[in-house]
Amino acid sequence: MPAGRQPLPRSSVPITVQTTAPAARLPTRRPSRAQPSADLLNTIQALGTGFKGEVGISVRDIDEGWVVAWDGDRPRPQQSVSKLWVAIAVMDAVDRGRLSLADPVTVTRTDLTLFHQPIRALVGKDGYKATIGELLRGAMTRSDNTCNDVLLGRVGGPVAVNRILAAKGIAGVKFGPGERQLQARTVGLEWRPEWAGGWGFLKARAAMSYEARDRALRRYLAAPIDGASANGITLGLSLLAQGKLLSARSTASLLALMRSSKTGPLRLKSGLRPGWTLAHKTGTGQDLGSLSTGYNDVGLLIAPNGHRYAVAVLIASTRQPIPVRMRLMGDVTRAIVASERR
Repeated sequence: MPAGRQPLPRSSVPITVQTTAPAARLPTRRPSRAQPSADLLNTIQALGTGFKGEVGISVRDIDEGWVVAWDGDRPRPQQSVSKLWVAIAVMDAVDRGRLSLADPVTVTRTDLTLFHQPIRALVGKDGYKATIGELLRGAMTRSDNTCNDVLLGRVGGPVAVNRILAAKGIAGVKFGPGERQLQARTVGLEWRPEWAGGWGFLKARAAMSYEARDRALRRYLAAPIDGASANGITLGLSLLAQGKLLSARSTASLLALMRSSKTGPLRLKSGLRPGWTLAHKTGTGQDLGSLSTGYNDVGLLIAPNGHRYAVAVLIASTRQPIPVRMRLMGDVTRAIVASERR
């Protein structure tokens, strides 16, 4: 928690269970159940209660129609989890014939953003020639911020992405202003074009006082401009898995990219067992002193028998070290795996 802020009493952050309409395709290797197992319910509650920080957890059984969540409806920072919604907007434009994955794109130095952007090394004075598909791969498998923001511009910007979220019924999810503005506003700055590449931003941030950054970070955590609830994200993942957001071809292509993700191998993925797969997207926010923000992983978890779960773990803020955060995420996956075996 930020200095001076007190965590909510645990009684006001309850474990919740919802039942929804099951998907048309049901697994055949076990009897259907309309509620999560008591063991899964108790484990998610214990994980949420025991973690020292602000966390939202959602596990949605896509095939049976139930959701178990810990503080699953509170908006939390998404950070790079939001790249998933840009990817959906891109694939929706492909489905509608407005874009092609083969469309050429030249990425210039003025397109560069900040923080993680592996493509930066390839962008020379004449730019870097790529395709929409190559940028999508960079954004989804390597969480490249420049790739993502270039794609965001191609689909019409944040307004267009939020319009798609609303039109497709993904409630509880809001798309922010894009990487450059998001990261600048998180520390109380406004992005400047001359900061393209990131060094100018880092210098401006370093010149700020701790108190000014702390105030800005508190404002961001209280009302994140890229806020989404854990339940909202698992709803979006469930709709994606069921083919309700994109064509069958685009759905398969996007999920293949998510399964190929190179980021966060020790987050949700650390709890996998043989035969299980995870198509996921991570997110990581800025730190201030010992406080870390926006440490997330969300994805589609598939059992060996084909049974599907959407899962989201969103750590809004914590002072716990990275191994503890990773362990929490892996424990959520392990709980789902254990529940499936029963």
